[in-house]
Amino acid sequence: MKLFSERLKTARKAKQITQTQMAEILHIKQQSYTRYETGKGEPSLETFVAICKALDESPLYFLGMEDY
Repeated sequence: MKLFSERLKTARKAKQITQTQMAEILHIKQQSYTRYETGKGEPSLETFVAICKALDESPLYFLGMEDY
């Protein structure tokens, strides 16, 4: 999940969204979101889909199955 964490952080920063803002968008606690970016936790499928939509990224990108 290291690749997911790295790509998640990169995509969020590219959109100029803070971790707190992402947590609000996803309707989760900020601490939960931070765990995704640090690789200490994984989102549920529902949250993963919401992350992809919020950051306008392909699920395949976050899973390491496609690059830019």
